[in-house]
Amino acid sequence: MEKTSLAERRAALLQAGAQVSRNVISILDPDELLQKTVDIICEEFGFYYAGVFLLDEEKEWAVLQSGRGDAGAAMVAEGHKLHVGGLSMIGAATGRNQALIALDVGDEPVHFKNPHLPLTRSEMALPLSVGSEVIGALTVQSIEEAAFSDDDITALQAMADQLAIAINNARLYSMNRILLSQTTRRARLLEASTQVAKGITSILDLDELLHETVDVICEAYGFYYAGVFLLDETNEWAVLRAGYGEAGSHMVELGHQLRIGGLSMIGTAIAERHARIALDVGDEPVHFKNPHLPLTRSEMALPLVVGNKVIGAVTVQSVEESAFSDEDISSLQAMADQLAIALDNARLLRELEAAHSELVRTKTFEALATSTIEAIHWIGNKALPMTASVDRLCSDLEDLQGVDEEIKASMREDLAMVRDNAQLIVAVQEHLIGPARDNKPLPAMIDDVVKDLLVKMEIPSDIITYEPEASLPLAVADTTQLSRSLGYILQNALDATEGQKDRQIKVVVEPRESKGLLYVAINITNNGPSIPESELDKIWAAFYTTKGAKHAGLGLSATLQIMKQLDGQVAVKNLSDGGVEFEVLVPVIDSKYVEATLPVGQSVLLIDDDDSWSRFVSATLIEAGNKVDCSLDTKNYAKYDWVFVDDALESGDTMKVLSALSKAQVSDKVYVCASNMRVERVMDLMHYGIKDVLLKPYTVEALAKIFSD
Repeated sequence: MEKTSLAERRAALLQAGAQVSRNVISILDPDELLQKTVDIICEEFGFYYAGVFLLDEEKEWAVLQSGRGDAGAAMVAEGHKLHVGGLSMIGAATGRNQALIALDVGDEPVHFKNPHLPLTRSEMALPLSVGSEVIGALTVQSIEEAAFSDDDITALQAMADQLAIAINNARLYSMNRILLSQTTRRARLLEASTQVAKGITSILDLDELLHETVDVICEAYGFYYAGVFLLDETNEWAVLRAGYGEAGSHMVELGHQLRIGGLSMIGTAIAERHARIALDVGDEPVHFKNPHLPLTRSEMALPLVVGNKVIGAVTVQSVEESAFSDEDISSLQAMADQLAIALDNARLLRELEAAHSELVRTKTFEALATSTIEAIHWIGNKALPMTASVDRLCSDLEDLQGVDEEIKASMREDLAMVRDNAQLIVAVQEHLIGPARDNKPLPAMIDDVVKDLLVKMEIPSDIITYEPEASLPLAVADTTQLSRSLGYILQNALDATEGQKDRQIKVVVEPRESKGLLYVAINITNNGPSIPESELDKIWAAFYTTKGAKHAGLGLSATLQIMKQLDGQVAVKNLSDGGVEFEVLVPVIDSKYVEATLPVGQSVLLIDDDDSWSRFVSATLIEAGNKVDCSLDTKNYAKYDWVFVDDALESGDTMKVLSALSKAQVSDKVYVCASNMRVERVMDLMHYGIKDVLLKPYTVEALAKIFSD
């Protein structure tokens, strides 16, 4: 009878082992395999509990992967683990790589007393080995003492060996699936990257390029959001130029921007010049929490670098945590590098197109101005003799005898009309052709030229503000031409602000660098109405005016011609807060000053205001060993060897000064110095019998020449 019972149990064990073997061989999912194994062991063998432990990566702990019933589920949830080689059946079995049996756990020195399994009376721990490598252990427990026979051990160990092989196969299968998934994803990333590369390299329009890029990234890679930021002109802010979907479009409309180096992934990536990745944005200290993108869980920011210059960054965001693999980072960074080059190419193309447009516009104006000047020159030459002819006709008309007086009167009116029109044509010729006949450019103090012009124009102090920067470099200019051009711009400002309650004109003179060249810049702003954008280019054309018939439209055209002759520049723009700004750039002199010999022991009177020119003349002559008085009130003129008078006195009247000098009979040693040598003004000054009218000397060489002539 006992032999029959033993044979039946052995048969049951073999049958259970075979069933376990069939199941473990056919199951490739590791979790399903382990759970199925513990269930079959308990059900077929009739044991209280079974569990499977696997070693962690460091092989220090055996971690419970699957357990029978509620107790097993609770322990798995708690992360139940036992130290390899420690004081537990599982620890000892994995540490020694041999099976252990406790027929009465109460007497077993290495038994781990588990509160989840209080009824356990006997336990068996079977190592799970593949070759010589221990990968885990199987625990089988019973509520009976001495529950395990040698046959149980033999059957269960055979099953454990098969289970170890099955676990290893499942692991390999899982790894192969991961590798296959990674390979498939890598292939998709490469395809998407190629698609992006093809798209961005074929697009030369900057806006189209940016929008196409974010669309391709999100659609090809399956990401939640992508956006492209570019640096602004100050390099302080990254401005969103294109974003995916409605959220991106809305942020672009709002002018969304992030500070470089600030608390954002984009700002940090640009400042540090390398990619930033947040696998969980909730834990990221530099993540900008964007209300437009509430579902973002992970983010990657990739800098856009061309050579050594960072031009912006790309943000890629996902709704999943840890969404970015190494393949994503490599693929997207390669794409970002291509995008940076494409953006730089698009920017260069835009600049080239702008330069080309500017060149075409400039050449067009040059052609118009040249043809206009040639026409005016020809007409002016024809009109000039007409005034003399009209005068002769008028004289002959008066000598005619026997002609009715009414007819004579009508003829006088006709001749007067011809004279007026001829004089108008000659005046136009003087506006446009006159500058070309002036003096050649010389070193000049631009702030003094501007100050003289403001004095002559007598603009009220409550309208004009003049701010010259101290210690300006000398520029090279024909000061008469320059005064004329600046006068046209100032008159334009006066006309533009006429009738306004609070008229304001501001003149600033300061050094400026443009395209590697040095200039003295004269900025003239007014708070009048803006110029329509469509007319900003037209104002430089001859005879073009927006101010009605009383304006000939010649001033700004003449200004453009003058600045071309001086190798300078003139430009106009509307100000963002209203008003208009004209900027005139006069080139700084780049030649060395010539040494000159000044007189010694001379007594010089300088009648002038305290300004930059008078200070230069006084200091230069005194340093050479002369006595110089600078005053507007001196009466004892006879004691001076030389008298210099500034033609533009802010605190006096030049004509009254010359009259006083004439009465003192010292006119023969008087020189009037002017920055603007207009013929009619020179004739008025010479009426006082002075020695000469000179261009102001702005260098030691020019000053010495006066004394040597």
